[in-house]
Amino acid sequence: MKRVILLAVLALAVMVTGDLLWQRYRTPTGTKPGELAGTSGTPEAGNGAQPAAGQQSGQQAGGAPSRRQGGQGGGAGGGGRRGGADPNVPVAVVAEPAKSQDVPVELDAIGTATPLAQVTVRSQVSGQLLDVLFKEGQDVKKGDLLARVDPVSYQAAYDQTVAKKAQDEALLENARRDLERYIRLAETNSIARQQADTQRSTVAQLEAQVRADQASIDSAKATLDNTRILAPIDGRTGVRLVDSGNLVSSSDTTGIVVIAQIRPISVVFNVPQQQLPRIIAGQAKAPLQVVAVEPETQARLDTGKLTVVDNQVDQTTGTVKLKAEFPNTDLRLWPGSFATVRLRVETLAGVTTLPAAAIQRGPKGPYVFLVEGDHVVQREVKLTRQDDRLAVIADGVKPGEPVVTVGFARLTDGAKVTVSGPEALASPDRQPTVDGGARRQGGGRRNQGQQGQGQQGQGQQGQAQQGAGAEHQPGGAAQGAAPEGQAAPGSGERAHRRAAGSGADAAKPADATAPATSDANAPRPTP
Repeated sequence: MKRVILLAVLALAVMVTGDLLWQRYRTPTGTKPGELAGTSGTPEAGNGAQPAAGQQSGQQAGGAPSRRQGGQGGGAGGGGRRGGADPNVPVAVVAEPAKSQDVPVELDAIGTATPLAQVTVRSQVSGQLLDVLFKEGQDVKKGDLLARVDPVSYQAAYDQTVAKKAQDEALLENARRDLERYIRLAETNSIARQQADTQRSTVAQLEAQVRADQASIDSAKATLDNTRILAPIDGRTGVRLVDSGNLVSSSDTTGIVVIAQIRPISVVFNVPQQQLPRIIAGQAKAPLQVVAVEPETQARLDTGKLTVVDNQVDQTTGTVKLKAEFPNTDLRLWPGSFATVRLRVETLAGVTTLPAAAIQRGPKGPYVFLVEGDHVVQREVKLTRQDDRLAVIADGVKPGEPVVTVGFARLTDGAKVTVSGPEALASPDRQPTVDGGARRQGGGRRNQGQQGQGQQGQGQQGQAQQGAGAEHQPGGAAQGAAPEGQAAPGSGERAHRRAAGSGADAAKPADATAPATSDANAPRPTP
């Protein structure tokens, strides 16, 4: 029971202490609650405290409204986004006139550059590789000597066939002379005719043998010539695959070097099968032009022509393979590299065009904003085709009519505009847009509000200092230093003293607003 009573007493003490502390820090320093509110104390004290309340309200009216004014200025500046566009403020836009021009219809695809011809050079004979006579990456012509294989054994075989032919030719010559003798003797019946006929067959056999010997010579000559490895095509050599001193043979699959023909070069690409009729129709009139561009920078690499349309459609992808040939004089296309290919199928002559940025989309379809005087008109259009750069207009816009291309954020049908050309976008010292100007203006108003609030805060601090100095200075000096529209601290203090008849320094207005200045060096009045 004692513990309960003790805890109740402690709780009551804590509550009373908290209430006293709250009243102490809630009430400005040196001012009693009754005096600040003007509801307690003597009537004279209430009259004396009235200037302090008026001064406090005046200070609050000078500080807080400054913040509201700054907020209103900021709201006016940002209202272009939150509250919608002012119909009386023109919108800054960029406009370009519609043009009449010839527009090429192109099909874009990703292609792979492939050599027009590629050969792996292999040795046709077996033996030791004596010399490698080319440099890696060298441009070679057809017939240039690339390497040599040891020809000793093949030279001996060739000489053998040549000697065999000479031997058979000598036998043939002797057989022909015998045949002439046998023919004369047979005419005089000196020998049997059968012997002359047999000699005639021997001559024929030797003639056939000589021809066989010649064929053997040709074969041996060809084998001997194959020891000299020549370039089969014009092109550029790759990395050397075999070094000199190694044994090579005709059964080797690696080869000695790979030669690729890259001047000219071909590019293989695929297009959808739906475009095949247009391609075939255009190819029947003339070879279609093909342009190869860099995939990233869109820089033109080379211009060629379509050479091959594959004879079947790939059923797995629904595309057809095409091949184009390029001169590649500058070697900007390299075997194995990717390139964006633009196949020009046809050309639309004399059509109306607009920049693609001018086309807007709505519930009823595409539309544009036409500039008519100082305002714009929304007009629906019909498109023939459109890509990321250009739009071809079938109906709705005539050549020469200006159309908005930049500035759609605040644009509505009938809105007032200020028009500039496309060159204004690239100007480094161009004027800010209406949106930017409004934001800057709002920011300026906010800054002005903050600046005014800061000035009023300085005035309050000065007022507090003057009120503190009123204990040591005459009241006239303090009254002269008070801001306009506020009660002078000195006059309020004198009135309070006259009404209360005692030193009521606690009702000084400067201390009523002391928490707003937080001046640690300001003298504190004694209650």
